Amino acid sequence: MATSQAPTRQAITLKGSTNLVTEFFKYAANTILFQRGVYPSDDFHMVKKYGQTVLVTQDLALENYLDRILKQLNKWLLTGSVTQLVLAIISKDTRLPLERWVFDVNLVEQPADSAEPTPAKPESEIQAEIRYILKQIVSTVTFLPIIDTPTVFNILAYTHDSADVPADEWVDTDPLAIEASKSQQVKLRSFSTDVHRIEAMVAYRYEG
Repeated sequence: MATSQAPTRQAITLKGSTNLVTEFFKYAANTILFQRGVYPSDDFHMVKKYGQTVLVTQDLALENYLDRILKQLNKWLLTGSVTQLVLAIISKDTRLPLERWVFDVNLVEQPADSAEPTPAKPESEIQAEIRYILKQIVSTVTFLPIIDTPTVFNILAYTHDSADVPADEWVDTDPLAIEASKSQQVKLRSFSTDVHRIEAMVAYRYEG
């Protein structure tokens, strides 16, 4: 006789957390690309998310590109294979990296000596933390150098050696680092679920 098993709370939490983090990266990437002028403002439309208005691309090629990345990210998050995601903004003419938006992916460690399970973090609290990060990304225009040249962007994923990496879609590449002598860094807010903690920062080229 076949028996069925209910999924454990941990399995549900992992999948739910993975979806929350993947969705955050979608809106964070769109916000950065809009705010930093990588794509024309006319390419974006407003949607309601996290209790606020966010801008999302209407450019079909960009949407498809981000969707492919997010699907792979979702798989890596489920297996714990990804440690960092970077959105790098690059000068189209000189190929110099101008900004690196860095998102560290950490696993939340549960207390080993606790007899009682840790209470689940309310989704409303997680969404409030995400809302603050997106607002902070928008506010960075007050201190980031004005970009007055055409730019392109690239997304880098840092994974464990054991990660399953589709060879036809991802290749080893230059880290697109900014020279230390010309780099300024600003730490952004973080957010966490019961499983993942995302730490954010932006490094930018400062010729000063």
